[in-house]
Amino acid sequence: MDQLAPSEFSPYRFFSAERWAEFRADTPMTLTYDEVKRLRSLGDPIDLDEVSRIYLSLSRLLSAHVEASQLLFYQRRQFLNTGDAFKTPFIIGIAGSVAVGKSTTARVLKELLARWPSSPKVDLVTTDGFLYPNEVLRTKGLMERKGFPESYDVGMVLRFLSQIKAGQRNVNAPLYSHLTYDVLPGKFQTVDAPDILIFEGINVLQVRDLPEDGKMVPFVSDFFDFSIYIDADEEQIHKWYISRFMRLRETAFKDPSSFFHRYSTISDDSALAIGESLWANINLKNLKENILPTRPRADLILRKGDNHLVEEVALRKL
Repeated sequence: MDQLAPSEFSPYRFFSAERWAEFRADTPMTLTYDEVKRLRSLGDPIDLDEVSRIYLSLSRLLSAHVEASQLLFYQRRQFLNTGDAFKTPFIIGIAGSVAVGKSTTARVLKELLARWPSSPKVDLVTTDGFLYPNEVLRTKGLMERKGFPESYDVGMVLRFLSQIKAGQRNVNAPLYSHLTYDVLPGKFQTVDAPDILIFEGINVLQVRDLPEDGKMVPFVSDFFDFSIYIDADEEQIHKWYISRFMRLRETAFKDPSSFFHRYSTISDDSALAIGESLWANINLKNLKENILPTRPRADLILRKGDNHLVEEVALRKL
């Protein structure tokens, strides 16, 4: 993992996928082949073997963190002699580049966590809905920087997470359509006091300038109890992005209501040139400038190999 490579000074412990799989212990497989197939994103080859190899161990680890958080809550309640009845949601942040498999990881974890014996309530929210609407982005001249930190309504993100951590009921998260490539006006996902919230997006570990007066929470990740970064070599992500772009021309882009419908009607060579331009001028820049620098802030890093499957896991030391 280049600068994160194992060393005596590294804050991480590193495990091969095979060694990591051993930490599954007796964690049961609660997903079926058809369910995993439904949960994976376009071009992601995750299967039951990968779930067993990587995600059952991760589920077990997260279970330990949630239980420890609950224990600390009860100890603090006793210490402070408060009447708090319920602990606020345990929030898991998932970050990483486009096309690296964040959405699949988030959906698989949501299903696994919800099937623990305690049957916790697990919600999943993506940051796409917190993008400024296209009309606003056009006004600000940010359509070519969509997905960059400045294209998100960070204030709305912080208010949402603040309400969740405050234990408020029925908190609304805005929804986004990948078909129309825009926020859905007046459409929301209601998050009602889950036990666990998974918050997934490319820039959820992003840092920014500290406020001069110190009166506001500066980072979205301050609300996270655990954070995960999905990692891969730049060349591999590039390959996956282009492959997905070309496959979408034969699927979602064919819908006349798709924002990218025009890409389904041009030649393969023209489409490939556009995909390469989008990668080089937007997604690669965002990866290098904003996403990759946040990797060392994660509690756990899932490092993928050329086959899109996890080959190494880095876990932050306690």
